[in-house]
Amino acid sequence: MHVPSLMDMVRRLVPRIITDKDAIQLDTPFAATGDGSPLRGDRDLAGELPLRGELFSTEQLQRHARTVAGFHRLAGQRESGKLLTRLADNERVLLDTYELLAAAASRARRITPAAEWLLDNFYLVEEQIHSTRRLLPRSYLDQLPMLAADCPRTYRIAMELVAHTDGRVEASGLDAFIAAYQSVCPLTLGELWSMPLMLRLALIENLRRVAQRLAVSRHHRDIAADWSDRLLQAAEKRPADLMLVLADMTRAAPPLSGAFLADFTRTLQGHSPAFSLAATWLEHCLSGQGLTIEQMVLAEGQGQAADQVSIGNSIGSLRFLAVHDWRDFVAIHSVVEQTLADDPANEYSRADFATRNRYRSCVETIARRTSRPEEEVAQRAVALAREAMTTTTTPPRESHVGYWLIDTGRDRLLEALGCRFAGVASWFAPWRWCAAAMRRATLGLLLMATFVLTATGVLAFLSAIGPAGRSTQGAFPLLLVPVVLVTLHLAVGLVTWAATLIVRPHALPRLDFKNGIPQNHRTLVAVPAMLTDSATIDRLLEDLEIRFLANRDRHLHFALVSDLADATAETQPADAPLIRQAVAGIDALNRRYAHEHDHFLLLHRSREWNARDGIW
Repeated sequence: MHVPSLMDMVRRLVPRIITDKDAIQLDTPFAATGDGSPLRGDRDLAGELPLRGELFSTEQLQRHARTVAGFHRLAGQRESGKLLTRLADNERVLLDTYELLAAAASRARRITPAAEWLLDNFYLVEEQIHSTRRLLPRSYLDQLPMLAADCPRTYRIAMELVAHTDGRVEASGLDAFIAAYQSVCPLTLGELWSMPLMLRLALIENLRRVAQRLAVSRHHRDIAADWSDRLLQAAEKRPADLMLVLADMTRAAPPLSGAFLADFTRTLQGHSPAFSLAATWLEHCLSGQGLTIEQMVLAEGQGQAADQVSIGNSIGSLRFLAVHDWRDFVAIHSVVEQTLADDPANEYSRADFATRNRYRSCVETIARRTSRPEEEVAQRAVALAREAMTTTTTPPRESHVGYWLIDTGRDRLLEALGCRFAGVASWFAPWRWCAAAMRRATLGLLLMATFVLTATGVLAFLSAIGPAGRSTQGAFPLLLVPVVLVTLHLAVGLVTWAATLIVRPHALPRLDFKNGIPQNHRTLVAVPAMLTDSATIDRLLEDLEIRFLANRDRHLHFALVSDLADATAETQPADAPLIRQAVAGIDALNRRYAHEHDHFLLLHRSREWNARDGIW
């Protein structure tokens, strides 16, 4: 008797999941071999094997990371489209599996724990897929270093980490793995920022592979449920037809997988006639392979437990990736960050995140333009800043790395790195000269553009009305004035809109005072005020207190810089009471918050004679 192979049954039952020719076959992670060489994993009956390698401790992860880094070789050309194609295919497979499992649940069929995990958290998986596709454009992928397998190096690193933690990504293990990898081969800034996205892709890939197994298992369980129901109905209603149903089942040759056998035997358990006949046939079919029903059911139970752990870990890791602070991750592992921290002015480490990220991005841009390593660019900027500090004739700002990265010293840094805009790039020099001239003559360019657009609009109007319209003696001048005004308003709007597209604003570098203002940056907030009457002084004092309560810091002070109203004489009878009221209010505020030092001051200016206006 011929029994079709399980692979043939799988292909017939789930063609959309198994026979997808568009899906790329990515290499499985490195096996835990003695030499650490890469091995391609075998495909299981449902497609690729889950990313489930040997579980490593933190120390083993570090050793493995160093081994992997030694085997990785970057490719000359970059081809990243396959990764996005794989993501789309993963989404389709997961959606198909979800629909299959949801249909089984709606029919009150028994659902495995791994399938329940996927059903309950599928909304999270969909959200992560959509956000990853939005945050990972093709242009960004093309900038990442690629391996010979046409996939980003960080994606392979993520696959390694997911495989040897069974999908359980934690901060400690991730930091240890990346630090060990970079001890052999440093990663670029772009790669570090892409790590959370690559980990998402690897986890989604793992979920897809487990979902394939769940889909095949679900099909086999449905087949088992159908045949067991037919056997039970025959045993209860027409016992004579029991052998006929069993013969039909034999001719249909159902898949003798662990999922089929587990569900089939569980349903028929206790129904001796049907179970004994079916069990005898099943044991006869399995005996040729040296297997028993008990062995297959036990293996299926172990597989269910492993799938449940893998899906639970992967979904939990997706939640971790969504809440983890990746800014600190990049700051800890970035070689550029560690190099720029040696800033001779000692200002880089005290800058806020936006400023430090801008400096790092400048290093990344210069490294890409000069084809130099990012670490070398950062080291050269620090060296120039340190050299400027030893020269007493240079301004103090040149001893800060920011001067060489985002300020005037950027051109000198490019020249020091060998980027002289010669040869093939000589055409770039006139463009740079024009861009610099445009930055110096911004107002003139805006006025000229506005004038040209206004004149063009008026001339277009005159051309439209023709000679007959211009021949009107009295009405034409009156009509021309609103036309000019309307055209001018339109021109100003167009020029302003174009300027916002062409000119990109850059925030000023800032220090990070989120933990408080240090003593050497003690700050005074001065509020100009006119002491005109008693009610105004009360309002000024109240506003000053509100500012203090909203910005409480021991090194932040608030002052009223007060003046009196203009008068014909230097002093007026009403001046002294107003000044006393202001002084008393400041003293009261200082007494009220005496435990936080004196935060309030009154800086009063007396009247001065204005000879031009003839008034005090």
